[in-house]
Amino acid sequence: MAIDFKTFNKTAPLILDSKFPVLLRGRHGIGKSQVVYQVAKQLRMPVVERRASQMTEGDLLGVPSPDGMTINGEQASKFRPFDWLVQACTEPVVLFFDEIDRATIEVRQGIFELTDSRKLAGWHLHEDTVIVAAINGGEHGSQYQVGEMDPAELDRWATFDVEPSVEDWLDWAKDNMDELIWDFINQNRKHLEHLDDFEPNKVYPSRRSWDRLNQTMNEAGFFAKPNASAVFNLTAVFVGFEAAVSFSDFIKNYRKIVTVEDILTNGKMELVKDFGINDHSALVEKMEADGSFNNKLKKKQLKNLAVYFKELPSEVAMKLWYSLTASGGDIQNTINLHPLIKEDLVAMLTNIEETVDDSDTPAED
Repeated sequence: MAIDFKTFNKTAPLILDSKFPVLLRGRHGIGKSQVVYQVAKQLRMPVVERRASQMTEGDLLGVPSPDGMTINGEQASKFRPFDWLVQACTEPVVLFFDEIDRATIEVRQGIFELTDSRKLAGWHLHEDTVIVAAINGGEHGSQYQVGEMDPAELDRWATFDVEPSVEDWLDWAKDNMDELIWDFINQNRKHLEHLDDFEPNKVYPSRRSWDRLNQTMNEAGFFAKPNASAVFNLTAVFVGFEAAVSFSDFIKNYRKIVTVEDILTNGKMELVKDFGINDHSALVEKMEADGSFNNKLKKKQLKNLAVYFKELPSEVAMKLWYSLTASGGDIQNTINLHPLIKEDLVAMLTNIEETVDDSDTPAED
């Protein structure tokens, strides 16, 4: 069963605390490497990363030492390990192996010993060092040129199949992506990534490709003055034709998009008169994502928020109510807003309760 990154971040440290190795399996470009660094930050340890697919036996054994050694009066070779193994054996680190299912069998055998016995070529890992790896195998393995892990090899790992949610990305992206792309994905979630089988040689969107597009557009200054036609050509090479078409159309109409400021500060409720439930939901998510409720709202903002609350469908209104204290929201906003919407809130809760009761009541014959 696949889990999202939020669940992984809560569960993986429990296993790593016991010094057992952790393996992430999932599609490409979903952020497996980034989440490893997030876990390392929780553990307050540096990451020593190695791309297993680019390693050789020599990278595991090290190089012959010029000093050598003497055994029973005879000269013998002695190998000195490379920096990554010395660091992992002499200080606490998160030892991260990426793409081990693309590595040679000899390299995988060496990693096998590290995961099984916590030693390699006579060197023992530091008692607090932990091991994490990432692969594209598992459920999606048939779509990648990777080697299968046999039962004995896989048995050495605590294996997580990860399938991050769109909310995982939106939460990460609010601090790492431009608002233009955040808004687009929030309102066009199917374009975040491709979830079906892949046609050969066709460009598809992924979380990683959107990040790279974001960096490129930022360097080109396209966020300050977005030009739909220029952005289309740039977008297509990163996320493919279909996503590029939708993104370009989105940019053409971006000035018409209702902002949080339009509602909270300026009270322009006429802008949302034709909104559907998805449009309202996207705007509420944007309010939460940009920290609109993290500080105490002014009286005018509270009044505007109350007016907007009364215009919302019940499901979205409840979403807004809970968003007031989510992600570090100021509890005072909930206290101050409650008197302004009390009757509407009670009516919504009563309606939801009656709906649930009706659905639980057996139908009459």
